[in-house]
Amino acid sequence: MAERTAGSIRARVRAELVDEIKNVARRQLAEGGANLSLRAIARELGMVSSALYRYFASRDELLTALILDAYNSLGEAVETAGEAIRERADHLGRWLTVAHAIRNWAVARPHEYALIYGSPVPGYAAPQDTVEPSIRPVIVLGAILEDAHAAGRLAPANLLPPEPILRPELAQIREVVAPHVSEAVMARGLIAWTELFGAVNFELFGRFQNTITDLEAWFDHQARAMGAYLGLAG
Repeated sequence: MAERTAGSIRARVRAELVDEIKNVARRQLAEGGANLSLRAIARELGMVSSALYRYFASRDELLTALILDAYNSLGEAVETAGEAIRERADHLGRWLTVAHAIRNWAVARPHEYALIYGSPVPGYAAPQDTVEPSIRPVIVLGAILEDAHAAGRLAPANLLPPEPILRPELAQIREVVAPHVSEAVMARGLIAWTELFGAVNFELFGRFQNTITDLEAWFDHQARAMGAYLGLAG
């Protein structure tokens, strides 16, 4: 057994306390939204607020930590679901699996979903290091489009070329997400992705009340419609 040094013990204790701070902050998110109070968190932990500032220098730093955790948790859930499909040529099945993985994560963790896909937090600007974790699910979608394209099984009907003013931005997205598909296909991918998250938002934020009762079935219908829009075949 490796000998525990004083430094390793301190590091472990610090990591455990950081996790405890973030867990209390998540409970605050559930109770009052993103209006976090470091003083209230310190009180709940039995700490003086000055001690908590040794771990998170500001509310924004704590928010960033929670946002990074949420993005990475969602990204891991989507990647794991996508990798579990053994039949890689079932592109529609992969898309549906990824779509439902996003919804399942969001339904299980609605307040964390609201933190990253809900209303912007007043006065907070996310730093650059949140960008890469945020696109992990998009990279999974890109792999599906790339594989379907390589197999000659990506055939969206009535493909509308994007306006010239949009092409440079779509080309940049394509280079990161699916470099071998056309800009028109990438535009469809972005539209389908937007619709997918819009569907989750409508469900979690109560927009289907007194309208749709079987929300999972409705989401599946929307995901299948977007799979057809993308031109994905099983």
